[in-house]
Amino acid sequence: MESLRELYRIGYGPSSSHTMGPRAAATHFLFTFAQADRYEADLFGSLAATGKGHLTDKALREVFSSKQKDVEIVWYPEVEKPFHPNALTIRSFDAEGEIQAEQTYYSVGGGKIVLEGEQASQTLEVYPKEYSRMRQILEYCTEEGLQLWEFALQFEDAQILSYMDEVWTVMSEAVENGLNAEGVLPGGLKLARKASQYNSKASDFNGPLGNTALALSYALAVSEENAGGGRIVTAPTCGSCGVLPGVLYYLARQYKFPRIKILRSLLTAGIIGNVVKTNGSISGAEVGCQGEIGVACAMAGAAATHLLGGTIHQIEYAAEMGLEHHLGLTCDPMRGLVQIPCIERNALATMRSLDHCTYALLGDGRHKVSFDNAIEVMRETGQALPSLYRETSKGGLAKVLG
Repeated sequence: MESLRELYRIGYGPSSSHTMGPRAAATHFLFTFAQADRYEADLFGSLAATGKGHLTDKALREVFSSKQKDVEIVWYPEVEKPFHPNALTIRSFDAEGEIQAEQTYYSVGGGKIVLEGEQASQTLEVYPKEYSRMRQILEYCTEEGLQLWEFALQFEDAQILSYMDEVWTVMSEAVENGLNAEGVLPGGLKLARKASQYNSKASDFNGPLGNTALALSYALAVSEENAGGGRIVTAPTCGSCGVLPGVLYYLARQYKFPRIKILRSLLTAGIIGNVVKTNGSISGAEVGCQGEIGVACAMAGAAATHLLGGTIHQIEYAAEMGLEHHLGLTCDPMRGLVQIPCIERNALATMRSLDHCTYALLGDGRHKVSFDNAIEVMRETGQALPSLYRETSKGGLAKVLG
């Protein structure tokens, strides 16, 4: 497994795979091939099908314009490269129109890119291969008397807690910025921001409904910030970035947890996300929204269970439920925007993750379907989903508005 730095990426929305990834690809290409008279970028598959709604073209042009360069963008939504549905090829030309250089990039989810032909070398594993599945990690932690966050500390670099501190700062700012923002989100759906209004109403609710409604409003705030192109943290993706901060911000305020405990819970959630990323997928274009919202719900349920004193087995159970009960979830954003149904899904997955935490804490952690089982089924289900339900805007809810 890679470092948690690769899972928690700080950047700007609305999409990790369609905005952050292409931005990183363009930055890499310009750094490598800076001297050219003209540039072209071909977008393929899902990257082309929903790229305009995800501001892919805007992200590419911003990178090139920052170096006083222009780029011509060509869309090929019907052409899918073999390695991954999110592919782009960038090429440079000299004054005579001859190709100087060409490179194909794959945006594989969570803002990460890999170069064609270098897929293996692009992965820097920091965790031993024998600890790539949850069963192996649980056995090791049981033998050594470790919590999941301590397992992470054993293999990450010495500055990982400092990075988690930065991650939590950005997450908290996204909640607060989202709660203060009002108006209509960009993109053409004319969807009004709701977080501020919902938070005000939730603050006046009495009893348990009011408390949990606050968590919902925090998730909405982050998701709306993402949809508006604001600064967020992939957890594990931009499209699912509201769930984990929604839960942690809520618990931090309710229980007055010290900051260090929140940072440890981020490590715990990160291990959950990393195991899925290694053995399944966090890409909506590859396995549908179960790889985004499902994984985010698993991460948040695990983090909550850790904070509230759960054992490593109860933490695993809460995470498993997050995946199991999102199996088959399609990725079909309207007009390719990370708004409908994405924003609501973040809010409701936040509520579900708290329920999963409660359910896990009521028991002793023993259950029939393991987290590893759920990942395997999620991967199989995602591969079986028709492409129109995997971030192509060709089916499902994406067709409601025509």
